[in-house]
Amino acid sequence: MPPAQDIPDAIGLFPMSLLGLLIGILSGLGAVVFRGMIALFHNLFFLGHLSLVYDTTQHTPASPWGAGIILVPALVGLGVAFVVKTFAPSVKGTGVPEVLEAIYYRDGIIPASTALFKSVASALSIGSGASVGREGPIMQIGATLGATLGRWIEMPAWERIGLIAAGAAGGIAATFNTPVGGILFTVEVVMSRVTARTLVPVTIASAAGAAIGRIVYGNGPSFTIPSLGATYLDVGRPDVLLSFVGLGLLMGLASTLFIKAVYGFEDFFDGRIGGSLYRRQFLGMLCAGILIYLTFISLGNYSIQGVGYATIQTLLTGAKMSLLVLAALAGLKLIVTSLALGSGASGGIFSPALFLGATLGVGYGTLLGQVVPFFSTSAPEFALAGMAGVVGGSTGAVLAAITMLFEMTLDYRVIIPMTITVAISYGVRYMLSVESIYTLKNSRRGQTMPHGLHTNFHFQRRAGDIMSEGFSRFAAKLHADEAMALVTLGDDENVLLIEANGAIVGVLKQAQLAQALALGKHDASLSDLADPKFLRVDPATKLNELLATMRDDATWVALVRGPVRSDNVESVAGVITRKETTNAIVENIELMAD
Repeated sequence: MPPAQDIPDAIGLFPMSLLGLLIGILSGLGAVVFRGMIALFHNLFFLGHLSLVYDTTQHTPASPWGAGIILVPALVGLGVAFVVKTFAPSVKGTGVPEVLEAIYYRDGIIPASTALFKSVASALSIGSGASVGREGPIMQIGATLGATLGRWIEMPAWERIGLIAAGAAGGIAATFNTPVGGILFTVEVVMSRVTARTLVPVTIASAAGAAIGRIVYGNGPSFTIPSLGATYLDVGRPDVLLSFVGLGLLMGLASTLFIKAVYGFEDFFDGRIGGSLYRRQFLGMLCAGILIYLTFISLGNYSIQGVGYATIQTLLTGAKMSLLVLAALAGLKLIVTSLALGSGASGGIFSPALFLGATLGVGYGTLLGQVVPFFSTSAPEFALAGMAGVVGGSTGAVLAAITMLFEMTLDYRVIIPMTITVAISYGVRYMLSVESIYTLKNSRRGQTMPHGLHTNFHFQRRAGDIMSEGFSRFAAKLHADEAMALVTLGDDENVLLIEANGAIVGVLKQAQLAQALALGKHDASLSDLADPKFLRVDPATKLNELLATMRDDATWVALVRGPVRSDNVESVAGVITRKETTNAIVENIELMAD
């Protein structure tokens, strides 16, 4: 076990707020640069010219490479594999599990180079047509910025993790123009504790990131829905509400299938394909390139490539598509996303989840209108609710899914259908797969991840509340056998306070006294057997402070002072050992067990 290290003092709320502002600005600028890199690579790889202009809600024109576009994702995938293998293995995949690992298992330590290599690898993947999203990369990029700043400035791990959360929130808010959604997504997915000292910097960072995004990209929503007002459903009708219950069930199944497919393809490439990452990435993206080109031949556009926002925007405008086309798009998107992430591409799952939700939602609404003729359906409402349903179901970020979809469309009227759909989708997915698409990778590594925020009330318990009065006083000159004759048999956890001239010279557990006798130390004095190291604390000392101090001082017992503040034996009101701290923690676990 490594030696205990002193815990740095917290820098405080005001400095953390200033750092949150700085992190938000940096994350927002990082998101702008990242999106610019995606545009640059996309225009270069697909269209053969240099440009930073790329509207993801518009379909990409036909590539001058013709059928040669099939090779673009595969060849660029070799570049992605080079970045991953040579510089940063952690940038493969969505990046969110790696952020969670850093938070819960590495004291918030993330190599500073991760931001650079994640930007390059993910921009290459998305720009070449890999079916992955922007949220995972920008979340990892922002988290890296926060972690790096948290290492430059001396602070405890919990404050450094707060900066990681701030970076993630700022990046997400800037990327999707969702300041409130950025906060909620971080709270539900990233943050390990929520207090004013951790939430305020995150809130400031999210607002700053969104402001940077709006300065560069404008104040408009990510998607526009011109037909929503004309086709709005009456959500006060029971049959309408019931229809979204059915949609929630479907989205829950889709979320579960999404999770299983991504990790199933990863197992397939690692186990059945094998070989180097170069080989797996080339073959996986070659298959994806074939499907992308076949889609272009069939529909006249590259519907399933990249983030897929153009197809989503088409559906939100009320464009009519047959059930067969909608089902094919959903199935192909699931396959190309699983091919990309399974073979080692770098990118997120938020955008593919939106695509699956939109196509399946519109398909469900279309089928419902055909089966129930008197039921008037609206494609945009079912698309939006489906998008939120798959995002919330697959990621576990229920509140964030509802809020972000509202912020991305700026239409409040679909909140009730979205809420119903997301709640049921999450419930179905949780029953079928406890782990979300973000936490399953950690679980497969043997790392336990929390499935929600629990109040760690036990850390706020005070020493006077948890102390035990199970201690006895013995003179230091007594021999071991003399003391044993005076103790209460069977109480091995009883603490013996060894005193001389009214002062405590050491502490001894009754079990240790019995062990000394078993070793034949009958004539040893208690002063020789006692441990001279112990801690004195006030009754108001909080458990988290107590545990940290006991660790730093390498002590196993704390003596709680009574009303009289002195260091003599009369001033001891109680003792705290591992037994008392464990009981306090277990009581909280029983209270918060799910």
